[in-house]
Amino acid sequence: MGKLFAIVVTVIALVSAGLIAAHVWWPPVDISTIGPRIDRQMDETMAATGFLFLSSQLILGYFAWKFSDNKDGRTIRYFPGGPGPLIGLAIVLVGVEILVLSFVGSKVWAAVYMTPAEPDALHVDVAAEQFAFYFRYAGPDGQFGVVHPERVRDGNGNYFGLDPANDVAARDDTIVGTLTVPVNRPVLLTMHSKDVIHSFYVPELRMQQDIVPGLTMPLHFTATRVGKYEIVCTQLCGLGHYSMRSFLEVLPPNQFDQWLKTQSGD
Repeated sequence: MGKLFAIVVTVIALVSAGLIAAHVWWPPVDISTIGPRIDRQMDETMAATGFLFLSSQLILGYFAWKFSDNKDGRTIRYFPGGPGPLIGLAIVLVGVEILVLSFVGSKVWAAVYMTPAEPDALHVDVAAEQFAFYFRYAGPDGQFGVVHPERVRDGNGNYFGLDPANDVAARDDTIVGTLTVPVNRPVLLTMHSKDVIHSFYVPELRMQQDIVPGLTMPLHFTATRVGKYEIVCTQLCGLGHYSMRSFLEVLPPNQFDQWLKTQSGD
């Protein structure tokens, strides 16, 4: 049984490492300016952790194979100092790896979450609720109407709690169910949740952000490829979680301008 175990462990380790190295189950092609840096960080992380995983499994398989027989009379050998130094070495090795990967990855993380959006970024307000996303664009005046939480009513389509009767800025706000943005232009999202924790995730953007009730969650990106991409909620938010999805549509600048004018009724 020992030799069989060694073979199984070795085969599983090699196949797993091969699938990861070949990017068999990998995110789709990236469409954001930050995407290549995130992919490179993922490659470096998988390479470092994969090396430790593969080496440890092969060592395990070697010892299982070598000492799997039932021969008696062999001298029992102990690791110098007992298991303590070996465990300590493993802790130090894994700790150093985590610290190095965290330090390298922090630069990419900071580029997304610690760097403000460009001054000319398109500002889109996002409302998440069970089980839908809604996106709000400022009208020709370039200003959003004030949000009044007590006025939020799904029944009449007032998903952002606007008061157009008394708020001039709210009268030309555009609210849609699909996030539409121009290609190669920075976009700033300010996201809010009406009820429970939701999440905004577009695999092609390489971005995922939880949307926490009571907080405004900012996220900025620049899409680099025209197309239509799925937006999904990755936080289990209720019985209808499976159906909480929308789309990101990236358009050429002239088509986006025309779309925005159409939505605003100009």
